[in-house]
Amino acid sequence: MSSIGNQLLADSASSSSSDAPLCKKRRVEGKASADDAGPGRASSSGNNNYENHDKAAGAVDISNKSETTTVQQMELCVSSSTSDTCAVNAMAKCGNETGRADDVSTSSAVQKESSGSPKKESKNCVGNNDIVASSAAAAVRTVSSTNNSNVSSSNNTTPSNSNSNRPTSGGSMAASNSNAVAGGDIDESLYSRQLYVLGHDAMRRMANSDILLSGLGGLGLETAKNVILGGVKSITLHDTATCGRNDLSSQFYLTEADIGKNRAEASCAQLAELNSYVRTLSHTGPLTEEFLRQFRVVVLTNSDAAEQERIGKFAHENDIALIIADTRGLFAKVFCDFGDSFTIYDQDGVQPVSTMIASITHDAQGVVTCLDETRHGFNDGDYVTFSEVQGMQQLNGCQPIKITVLGPYTFSIGDTSSYDEYKSGGVATQVKMSKSISFKSLEEATKEPEFLISDFAKLDAPANLHVAFRALSSYQKTNEGALPRPWNEADANCFLQLCKEIKSDVDEKLVLQFAKICAGNTCPMDAAIGGIVAQEVLKACSGKFTPIHQWFYYDALECLPVAGVTEEDAQPVGSRYDAQIAIFGRKFQEKLADAKWFIVGAGAIGCELLKNFGMLGLGVGKGQIFVTDMDLIEKSNLNRQFLFRPHDVQKPKAVTAAAAIKRMNSDVNVTAYELRVGAETEKVFSESFFGKLHGVANALDNVDARIYMDRKCIFNRIPLVETGTLGTLGNVQVIVPFATESYSSSQDPPEKSIPICTLKNFPNAIEHTLQWARDAFEGVFKQSAENAAQYLADPQFTERILKLPGIQPLEILDSIKKALIDDKPNSFADCVEWARLYWEDQYANQIKQLLFNFPPDQVTSSGQPFWSGPKRCPDPLVFDINDPMHLDFICAAANLRAEVYGLTQLRDRQAIAELVKKVKVSHAMKQDPLPNTYVSDADYFPFRCQSLCHDLVSRLRPMRQPLPPRPITMTTMRWIRIVWTRS
Repeated sequence: MSSIGNQLLADSASSSSSDAPLCKKRRVEGKASADDAGPGRASSSGNNNYENHDKAAGAVDISNKSETTTVQQMELCVSSSTSDTCAVNAMAKCGNETGRADDVSTSSAVQKESSGSPKKESKNCVGNNDIVASSAAAAVRTVSSTNNSNVSSSNNTTPSNSNSNRPTSGGSMAASNSNAVAGGDIDESLYSRQLYVLGHDAMRRMANSDILLSGLGGLGLETAKNVILGGVKSITLHDTATCGRNDLSSQFYLTEADIGKNRAEASCAQLAELNSYVRTLSHTGPLTEEFLRQFRVVVLTNSDAAEQERIGKFAHENDIALIIADTRGLFAKVFCDFGDSFTIYDQDGVQPVSTMIASITHDAQGVVTCLDETRHGFNDGDYVTFSEVQGMQQLNGCQPIKITVLGPYTFSIGDTSSYDEYKSGGVATQVKMSKSISFKSLEEATKEPEFLISDFAKLDAPANLHVAFRALSSYQKTNEGALPRPWNEADANCFLQLCKEIKSDVDEKLVLQFAKICAGNTCPMDAAIGGIVAQEVLKACSGKFTPIHQWFYYDALECLPVAGVTEEDAQPVGSRYDAQIAIFGRKFQEKLADAKWFIVGAGAIGCELLKNFGMLGLGVGKGQIFVTDMDLIEKSNLNRQFLFRPHDVQKPKAVTAAAAIKRMNSDVNVTAYELRVGAETEKVFSESFFGKLHGVANALDNVDARIYMDRKCIFNRIPLVETGTLGTLGNVQVIVPFATESYSSSQDPPEKSIPICTLKNFPNAIEHTLQWARDAFEGVFKQSAENAAQYLADPQFTERILKLPGIQPLEILDSIKKALIDDKPNSFADCVEWARLYWEDQYANQIKQLLFNFPPDQVTSSGQPFWSGPKRCPDPLVFDINDPMHLDFICAAANLRAEVYGLTQLRDRQAIAELVKKVKVSHAMKQDPLPNTYVSDADYFPFRCQSLCHDLVSRLRPMRQPLPPRPITMTTMRWIRIVWTRS
């Protein structure tokens, strides 16, 4: 903890915090640099979202040294005994355009070629627009950064195609904890949010998993993007197809210049930039059995039925997790086969619950009763263990016991007749037990399907779509791979007959609609299903959460126009939106082009919304996309906000995201603001601004802003799409003014408040200690300093304070007096002395006083022990300068105190320890008894309070100085709250 505390303090000292300008507007123009269209490029202008992220990892920057890179130079970065690959930043000079934001900044890497022999020869291949990598015979290419996985490995001699966590035959599919790489750990600054959801064990299993993804269409790209951001060991991108115009509707890393190129190779470099810890490769050869053996999970998104059956059989026999996914128009399917025996370590990812015990019966079916008004929260069949039980000692630390829920406050744990008599206390804690499930092979599951229902209003849809997808393969066989023509009645009827051959009572209306739009494709559909498939990949790697068992079908037919689309309107027009026109028609596409939408927030959801809107063609005509976000990019954002790269850290989110979307679709009109939405920005986001909008999409992180936008949309009669996520949970609410419920119409139940007496004297849950720490921190370092600063800066402050009710004026003025007179430090040594005395007061003296008033053997009027149930008898601490946590507290508190008063800070722990030794601490306790009487004279108390306030005001008057104490900023609060809370 000491090293963490030092690092936090050091980081804070080197960082600064500043708010975004209140009113700043930037228009992202659609002009491409002259270099983007230059001849002989390795990639098109659409690939200029390649990012120069290797600089942060210490990569070589040769942009100002040479415009060519030789084989010898590249081979210097390859060492067969130390690492698989070494990324090199090779950038060409761009003349006068070098400093432009729209310039192509490419992240290059050494590429490997596989010729079938064990030895692999490294070739020069720089992913740069000016340095063309030619390797026509390459079957496998490596595009990676300096690190191969998000877990640092001490064994760098392992071949790059080895799979360290491949299970033995017949064993569990999910890797055990022992498969974590020794000597390394997870980059918590990058994966902080994901760690809260998955935990370290699951992340380590993922970091040892090799993934194969076949098919780099829109669905494959979305899946690959999410898997790479998740942090697996490696991903191999396989595709034998070349880019066509229809791919441009949803494959956001391809442009018209990439038409005719292999989709995997064209997308590999840009996908590699999403996460420098994940080794990303492309493969254009056949998927042989020998090649498949090295992978933990295989994902097929563009394979024909014969290929699926072949790989499905091999994967099932060799305990390789198989996921098959496909999107056709507004229809989608997902299939999972994780083997005969797949272990789930945590079925739902919910934190284990615990409850405090009131009593346990002593009989053949022991019944546990919880404290009054405390629901246990367990489910029938859960496993629990016990601690702190008085009397029935056999339960403490016992093996997990399966329970039977009898009611919200009681549950049975089996025979307790042989145990000692229960006396008091105890905590029952849920234990997450692993579960093994079996999957059928693809062949068996096709004949005997098990469906996961996604829409209970369409219970019959999965069975009918199962038939439709099977019939589609037959249709393509008989029509040389062609799909039914969009909205063509003849082709639809022919397809219907094939479906009836499989199932005579198939839903004709649903199947006909499937045939009419299955040739189309749209980005939002690929994005949604790609997220689901990526989640299944992470489940297969980590054993966290229950996977799909085994078929999942989905349709979004509600998106279609009520009147349908004519075949003439669905004909291609030679644009990148032809695949989308095949679903919705040309007229609908024209409406999208002229639409104006406002995206509020450019975080994780905001990035996805921007990408989807841009790929849809929204705002490419007379329309416009507006996006606003006042925040700057942080490193932890890179794990899920895929439009940003490491070199974008501390840049404005909205501007950076808008520029990235322009690179994906240069026709999009997008305007970025660096503003919050609220009353203070209504001059910018005025009624005239809202009046020209066709809709608003929220991607916010707080309720107040959501309520504000909800009211603005209702007032201006604008549709609102409200979104939010929490871990693996998510919600979408579509709000149409005067037609649907508004966001503000319903409210979440209020959070249960914690009584002050519980926080101060009787904490019994982790949330109690967290809330206590936060209140103490803000009271000591923030509120009192703010009050003092306002007193010194505002002559009218005292007058306003004296008008407050009750004893508030006395409390505020007393805190100011302490800040400016009594406790004001003159040196860092004074700060250390204050910190040491504060520690003694909080963790020793106050506890001693509490135990003096309520001794450990105290009993209530009913004869029951006072310290029982939620009241846990505390023990005062004894300060130990050799205890790292104790010294952490002093270091943090003293430096915070120095920050408040503008004194020179000290990071040397040994020097601080020497100062602590000089502090004289009185260990005598006042031992004040509880008061027997209280002030009841309503006339006397206000008079006495007023007298004290005037006395404080007279003492404070001489202290007015031009330099007030500085309250702790939010940046400082973030880095120190960890140490403070733990202490």
